Amino acid sequence: MASRARVRAPELIGKGGWLNTDGKALSLADLRGRIVILDFWTFCCINCLHVLDELRELEERHRDTVVIVGVHSPKFVHEAEHRAVVDAVERYGVEHPVLDDPELATWKQYAVRAWPTLVVIDPEGYVVAQHAGEGHAHAIARLVEELEAEHETKGTLRRGDGPYVAPEPEPTALRFPGKALLLPSGTFLVSDTTRHQLVELAADAETVLRRFGSGTRGLADGTADTASFNEPQGLALLGDGSVIVADTVNHALRRLDLATGRVTTVAGTGHQWWQGSPTSGPARGTDLSSPWDVAVFGGRVWIAMAGVHQLWTYDPESETVAVAAGTTNEGLVDGPAAEAWFAQPSGLAATADRLWLADSETSALRWVDPDGQVHTAVGTGLFDFGHRDGAAGQALLQHPLGVTALPDGSVAVSDTYNHALRRYDPATGEVTTLATDLREPSDAVLVGEDIVVVESARHRLTRLRLPEEAVRVESVAHRTRRAATEVAPGRLRLDVIFQAPAGQKLDTRYGPSTRLLVSSTPPELLLKGEGADTDLARELELNPAVEEGVLHVSAMAASCDDDEANEYPACHVHQQDWGVPVRITEGGADRLPLVLAGMDQQQPA
Repeated sequence: MASRARVRAPELIGKGGWLNTDGKALSLADLRGRIVILDFWTFCCINCLHVLDELRELEERHRDTVVIVGVHSPKFVHEAEHRAVVDAVERYGVEHPVLDDPELATWKQYAVRAWPTLVVIDPEGYVVAQHAGEGHAHAIARLVEELEAEHETKGTLRRGDGPYVAPEPEPTALRFPGKALLLPSGTFLVSDTTRHQLVELAADAETVLRRFGSGTRGLADGTADTASFNEPQGLALLGDGSVIVADTVNHALRRLDLATGRVTTVAGTGHQWWQGSPTSGPARGTDLSSPWDVAVFGGRVWIAMAGVHQLWTYDPESETVAVAAGTTNEGLVDGPAAEAWFAQPSGLAATADRLWLADSETSALRWVDPDGQVHTAVGTGLFDFGHRDGAAGQALLQHPLGVTALPDGSVAVSDTYNHALRRYDPATGEVTTLATDLREPSDAVLVGEDIVVVESARHRLTRLRLPEEAVRVESVAHRTRRAATEVAPGRLRLDVIFQAPAGQKLDTRYGPSTRLLVSSTPPELLLKGEGADTDLARELELNPAVEEGVLHVSAMAASCDDDEANEYPACHVHQQDWGVPVRITEGGADRLPLVLAGMDQQQPA
């Protein structure tokens, strides 16, 4: 067997302690003899949620040899709260041990630079591979099989049950509900996300009338009892009285007939959209990516496509889907729809002349006008967030997931990680706080003079009277706190490390199989090297007059089975976006390595 680079794995430490182990703290010594996969994740990150789902099959197939350990490494202040991590582990069905690392101690020990990152540790306690981003499950599965064979022969593989201990389920009517819809009958339809169902509640917003879906993860059409969903979220009412459902983890849109309870799939294939996939076409034949919310605007169903940072549309008449706005680059850029950048759009609300959206990762409230221009009302970018009222230009939100149009032309924002309901008034340009002490509000619906809020982490709907005056709160502002990489002014070599998985090679049948896009915040940080190209290495030139900033790097590589006899080889796309904080320092590094897949051969073993 070919030799591979190995680096001794640092210990696993985290101030928040361990989850899913029945209170037991784990060490690498406890895991010796097992293949360990560290999943560095944070629960705001859609790419991290994709990876959780990618790993489920591998986790089940190799349960007696592999231990997956989630290392929760927060981006937002709220994500550093232990209770929030506990909630997230249940919300997303994480069935392996999780280390809560609020101070990023283990993240720093492993020199991680991006969410998500996967690190493979062999049974003797050595790091043998690192992968950033999505699309690596097939490569890791192949490596696991190699490690199993190698260490079985050496006698260093230990089989048996892993350390995972399932928590006790809580008996609540809803479990981490996502979105709500007021039906013409005066009842509420709620996406009961963690239980993979839709629930109809009576007008009191408490009494359960009907459930739709079997309650088991799956993608199956059928009756209310036999149909299945996978973490459904957004809901929108069509003119014929049926409901469109954003079935998030199934990467699909579903249609619910309220009269019969029957569920059918109207868009998506059940497979996740990847770079190079069609961006328009027949709805049932086109891949989608984590649709999070839906709203009817301009005669079409608009889709907050959180997984690819875009807005798409679904036309029920022609049964087609198409990209409507966004480039798939993650960030905050306004302008024509085709040039705009979004970051996990997660909430939509339509009025006659605006489609409002909660752009969660930029902590922003934005809108699209009838001419297709994208505007930002509140928010400055990926790294600034907080709870600050006042003029919209300086106001701050923290990872909002919902937006609700109000009768006076203003909008209410479900400011999720601030546990608050906020209001933006376009007439005055002011942001105020309507209510606090809500637990992760993710949506709200207007009912007469009341507003009913989905308190996701309290597993309920909460009815509030819209206040005439704003609630006064103390202003706080935050920036994403990650240690900046010290780099030298002038030339900086950027190396994106990609090694095709064993048995595969770069796919060059239809042209270059790699893509690298580089930009910076502020833009003047980069004097040279901005833009897109196909080479995964690039010479950058940093402006010595800019003391610090963020390098935005997006990389993609496609690999296929290396078998010339196979006319239709299996191919895989690997991709990741990095936001790397840098500080310009004399004597700093002149090389920035980012591992997409493999090991950096220039680091000491």
